[in-house]
Amino acid sequence: MNLRNIAIIAHVDHGKTTMVDGLLKQSGTFRDNQKVETCVMDSNDLERERGITILSKCTSVNWHGTHINIVDTPGHADFGGEVERILSMVDGVVLLVDASEGPMPQTKFVTGKALKLGLKPIVVINKADKADARVDEVLDEVFDLFVSLNANDEQLDFPVLYASGRNGWAVKDMNDEKKDLTPLFELICSYVPEPNCEPDKPFSMLATTLEADKFVGRLLTGKVQSGSLKVNDTVKVLNAEDKEVERVRISKILAYRGLTRESLEEAHAGDIIAVAGVVKGTVADTICAFEVEKHIPAQPIDPPTLAMTFSINDSPLAGREGDKVTSRMIWDRLCKEAEGNIALKISRTDSTDSFEVAGRGELQLGVLIETMRREGFELSISRPRVLMHKDENGNLLEPIEEVVVDVDEEFSGTVVEKLGSRRAEMTDMIPSQIGNKVRLIFNAPSRGLIGYHSEFLTDTRGTGVMNRSFKDYEPYKGEIEGRRCGVLISSEAGTAVAYSLWKLQDRGPMFIEHNSPVYVGMIIGEHTKPNDLEVNPTKSKQLTNIRAAGKDEAIDLIPPRKMTLEQGLSYIQADELLEVTPKSLRLRKRILDPLQRKRQKPDVAEQ
Repeated sequence: MNLRNIAIIAHVDHGKTTMVDGLLKQSGTFRDNQKVETCVMDSNDLERERGITILSKCTSVNWHGTHINIVDTPGHADFGGEVERILSMVDGVVLLVDASEGPMPQTKFVTGKALKLGLKPIVVINKADKADARVDEVLDEVFDLFVSLNANDEQLDFPVLYASGRNGWAVKDMNDEKKDLTPLFELICSYVPEPNCEPDKPFSMLATTLEADKFVGRLLTGKVQSGSLKVNDTVKVLNAEDKEVERVRISKILAYRGLTRESLEEAHAGDIIAVAGVVKGTVADTICAFEVEKHIPAQPIDPPTLAMTFSINDSPLAGREGDKVTSRMIWDRLCKEAEGNIALKISRTDSTDSFEVAGRGELQLGVLIETMRREGFELSISRPRVLMHKDENGNLLEPIEEVVVDVDEEFSGTVVEKLGSRRAEMTDMIPSQIGNKVRLIFNAPSRGLIGYHSEFLTDTRGTGVMNRSFKDYEPYKGEIEGRRCGVLISSEAGTAVAYSLWKLQDRGPMFIEHNSPVYVGMIIGEHTKPNDLEVNPTKSKQLTNIRAAGKDEAIDLIPPRKMTLEQGLSYIQADELLEVTPKSLRLRKRILDPLQRKRQKPDVAEQ
């Protein structure tokens, strides 16, 4: 069978998943009368809610006798681990670049990974029908990007198409007739090489992704590097040290046909398949025949830059909303996540009830917490902290990110000032061709960006766009000022009363509403002054039998400030925690008892 394996890579929101929709529809994968959702590859609830791709997914199409396996990849830098590992499964990449935005930080990240592997990209300038499209300038920017990433001569001689994934057309020249995606199909078949495999050697395959299926158990997906595999064959699993992990019988072989997985009796070199039956083997292990002695090298993954502490929920309200509350359940769930998601690192701490989880960024860890709370877990989460390194001379190094900000000119001064106070250095300022927009490029410490996104959206009135990607480790930039305001802490347990909250409104904005359950040590609002203040939100109005001369004052409550998970994580300080349950998010002090809290030496605020 004629076979091609490709990945679609791009910056977030440049149209990868929509382009895959178009390829599936025009290849005849769907029936004419079949109802198909948009972004069919974003199948998970969180992906649909947030409108982003979180997990890499495979699909396949048939085009005039050529079987094309397509991998849709995430665009956010936080999920870069997904992109890095799947690139080893494919033989070519389709690089999508927005016709108005041009190459962005994540474009640079994923393209660099692809070029390093020696893959030859097909460049597609997508959204070429937009009013502010600038296809020629964007093509020049892509070429400059390839040069800066040390692409070889063969990679620099890349083919280019102009396309609109949403409208389902691609052309070699903007003056050509814009009717369908045939030029893209033809280019994939002619430009992408057939899989580089060894069909005559014994069977071997590198496990690239891991998932759990409720019917067949653990599924490991990868590309068959050599030989062939049949159902019920017995194979062994080798780890990175060439040690045998286990011997297993393959109970099922699955391959993608469109959006569905079909069972195969036999798989051959070059096929992308999922196998069931492996018990201990995991991502980056090699599944192979008994005579194979050497593992297939896996791509190294960039290290995590951010860590949080996940601990049991020990608040007085624990166990009311979730059914998974013990440290053993939390540890087992984190181990299961780390097994499939190799960009995550988990470790035990000095306490038996808390664990450290390190990942690429707030979004990646936020998605994990949101997934766990939906599964019924209750957790206490610490403030995110960056992971520092030391160089050979003992100097402290911290992770630096490249930040690209697109804003209206009127807000640029505020953004420069705010990021400057967070130790960011501006490296470039590019005025936009259309309108009064400006693009600002910064190198900023990761710790300075924790919690900045919501502030950025407020400062730019929701019109600004900020993109980040990990750049490098650089010398420590110095202290960064933390939250300036203190918090209002409940001094009593019970239920919040409207009268009491109304009286406390002068002290600062509230985080809770009338009738919310509260406990001692829970944070119920923000104090307008720098110090923390203990208040009683459960106090009701004293009733007397004396008639008042005038009418009672009307209780007029200002709506509370409801925080999202990411806002809560970035708001808390070193001595505070975020309590996460399936139905609620609460802020609290790490030490609930006020006397004990005062005796404790003040924690050094994390820099």
